[in-house]
Amino acid sequence: MEMPEPIAIIVGADPSGLATSACLNRLSIPNIVLEREDCFASLWKKKSYDRLHLHLKKQYSELPHMPLPTTFPTYISKKQFIQYLDDYASQFNITPMYHRLVESSNYDEIAKKWHVKVRHVISHEVEEYSGRFLVVATGETSDEFVPEVEGLSSFTGEVIHSTQYKNGERYSNKSVLVVGSGNSGMEIALDLSTHCAKTSIVVRSPLHILSRGMVYLGLVLLKYFQYSRVDSLMVLLSKLRYGDLTKYGIQRPQEGPFTLKVKYGKYPVIDVGTYKKIKSGEIQVLPGLASIRADEVQFENGKSHPFDAVVFATGFKRSTHKWLKGDNYLLDEDGIPKPSFPNHWKGENGLYCAGLARRGLYGAAMDAQNIANDIKSAM
Repeated sequence: MEMPEPIAIIVGADPSGLATSACLNRLSIPNIVLEREDCFASLWKKKSYDRLHLHLKKQYSELPHMPLPTTFPTYISKKQFIQYLDDYASQFNITPMYHRLVESSNYDEIAKKWHVKVRHVISHEVEEYSGRFLVVATGETSDEFVPEVEGLSSFTGEVIHSTQYKNGERYSNKSVLVVGSGNSGMEIALDLSTHCAKTSIVVRSPLHILSRGMVYLGLVLLKYFQYSRVDSLMVLLSKLRYGDLTKYGIQRPQEGPFTLKVKYGKYPVIDVGTYKKIKSGEIQVLPGLASIRADEVQFENGKSHPFDAVVFATGFKRSTHKWLKGDNYLLDEDGIPKPSFPNHWKGENGLYCAGLARRGLYGAAMDAQNIANDIKSAM
């Protein structure tokens, strides 16, 4: 039996894609979800480390129309969140089409529809779909990024991206370098140190370190005060708790933590124990990489150290611009919305994006509801 043409095509089955499909399903709007992996939420299910917990309180991490279980703790684990996503997909009858890699999408001015060409990654067969609306829900974390480092190919130890790291068990008593000082890098360094690895972390750029309590307080205060005032309080609290970070090789940025997040998508480091390890010397902070030769890594300060393994917690790049054609309004070359929040989710000719506002799961939930309601009103 031939499948009826969908009204909306959703590219990506991360939480934002699931949320958008759920909202459309509740409004009885036919949609399909195209996903290149073999499961939904692949970053959570296949590409995240074991100790991962959500950094924000659970009320900021719920998807539309289904609260997180009251039995879950305030900061829920990876396993609990995956369970929630499985239940969510089942509750709203979301059935993504897996192994579908989108190669191109074009808007047909005459038919007033989006035509999406997809290649099945296993059979290599080409499929084509059409719909009045197209939703980009590929997420902020799309394609793993490893920077070019002189001599990296000569490294005699193990090199992995953070998406391949699970836990530090097999690194006990080994010298491991973590490159990248975002939340993933900091937590992986903590996990390695906890498993008795001789751990170092590269910190190239200034960063804010906040506790979970500070972040929660900041989010509450932002409802009543300007970013600048909240940021000033956050920096003051951070200085009171963590002191002078420069003695450990860490600089604080000139701009405040919430300002940096909104303007550049740069998240503050939410400390779950890494600072204590840095302060005690169990985790060594090192400057940027200069080059690699065999097992020796040379740094920008001219010093070099031997390592058994390097973990690149260097984030992701998005490839949306390679397949999304006919959009000069919504997304830039990095796959981030050009319009500023809260008008970031809607483009032209029925094009939308979900989960790209740099506001985490809370922002993705808002996007999904806005998109579904807008599509409903346009029909």
